Amino acid sequence: MLILILILILFFLIRYIGKAKNQKVPEGGISEEMYVDINGTKQWISIYGRDLNNPVLLYLHGGPGSATSPYDYAFTRKWSDVYTVVTWDQCNAGKSFDKAHEVETITHDGMMKDGKEMTEFLLKHLSKDKLTLLGHSWGSMFGANLALEYPEYYEAFIGTGQCIDIDENEIRFAQAARKWAEGDKDAEKLLAKLNYEKGMDMDYVTARNKFMKKYHYDMMKDGTDYNMFAAVLFNPYYSLKDILDYVLNLRRSLNPYFGFMSNGLKKFSLFGRYEYQIPYYNINGDIDYQTNFELACEYFEKVRAPYKKMYVMKDGTHGLLESRSAEFSQYVHEIAETQKENRS
Repeated sequence: MLILILILILFFLIRYIGKAKNQKVPEGGISEEMYVDINGTKQWISIYGRDLNNPVLLYLHGGPGSATSPYDYAFTRKWSDVYTVVTWDQCNAGKSFDKAHEVETITHDGMMKDGKEMTEFLLKHLSKDKLTLLGHSWGSMFGANLALEYPEYYEAFIGTGQCIDIDENEIRFAQAARKWAEGDKDAEKLLAKLNYEKGMDMDYVTARNKFMKKYHYDMMKDGTDYNMFAAVLFNPYYSLKDILDYVLNLRRSLNPYFGFMSNGLKKFSLFGRYEYQIPYYNINGDIDYQTNFELACEYFEKVRAPYKKMYVMKDGTHGLLESRSAEFSQYVHEIAETQKENRS
């Protein structure tokens, strides 16, 4: 019993020290978290930067509905010397999930209104005229739509794991899966569950993920280049209760997004929408099948923008932010420098 007590004391002491270190406010910078009233709901954000004079970057997580707040500070802070970075748990996701006020439906118009209101809040709160968007996966499609609809608010768009059109994306995934499954009886059985016409439910998503893992194209095939356990343990924004709530409420928080993925997500298609009034950047893995790399390249070729550039991460799948965060950060720094030169 004494040994157990000592282990617990040591655990909480280590967590306290690590968390306290990550909670420090950089001299001349900013570190804060808050809930913001957005479109009738309270939505959580964190803000961290080493120099308040730096431009602001709003990170849009993927999913939709898959908040990365339990650990994303571990990679977003790698950009904090060139950007004041805002992370946002979107409607009903992560720390924005509220049992007492669950959101029953997610819509295209609702998400666009959320994005606009959050942007307007940040510009006022941080005294900026514009900000940069960085979206991953679903967040890349969301961010591109915001950039196209409200270019006056943004100075650049950065998409990674760029999603273009959900229907075409799934058609191309099925084509790839059929090739992988040739001659593999177990995989051919799994193909039957890849029925996108019935909607994108949990069975479909599970079968899709099993396919990618089986053939080594899954999001986290390379693991992470930082310690994920330590990132969660020393998270400056999460209490142990927050971590437990995140795990226990994950399915409930995702429920309204399954209907959105089968319906509302289609309205975010980027097909036929190529005119950007701001610089357009992509950072993509060349073996990303979760959001089809070839489709992203085809779209990029058609994009017309004041400036555009694509960074390709060789042998990279969908989890670039976690598996190759150091390399990803180098590209973000290069983009920040390019934007700085363009402003001067």
